[in-house]
Amino acid sequence: MQARAHEAAPPKRTCIGCRRREDQAVLLRLAVEDIGGVATVVVDPVRRRPGRGAWMHREPECVELAVKRRAFGRAFRANVDSSAVIDQLRAHDEAATTAGPRHPNRPT
Repeated sequence: MQARAHEAAPPKRTCIGCRRREDQAVLLRLAVEDIGGVATVVVDPVRRRPGRGAWMHREPECVELAVKRRAFGRAFRANVDSSAVIDQLRAHDEAATTAGPRHPNRPT
């Protein structure tokens, strides 16, 4: 008998908003960057920024839950300014809703 090569399962992460576990590829990685002396939450599109990261869905419900639960400060274990990334994610959602339906095979 031939032994089957085991494929590694994709890494799982937990959304800081809704607390659902998903494949890492589905979630958006957030990181903290020092901008003008203020610890600011930023989107980490290449997922390589140094330091602690947090993960969340792009859905507006997850953004709102994260704000309501004060999840950004807990996720980064620091007092952080999350207003810029919250505005960015809300703007992305508004742009997606005004652009009409997405093509199911085209990433956003």
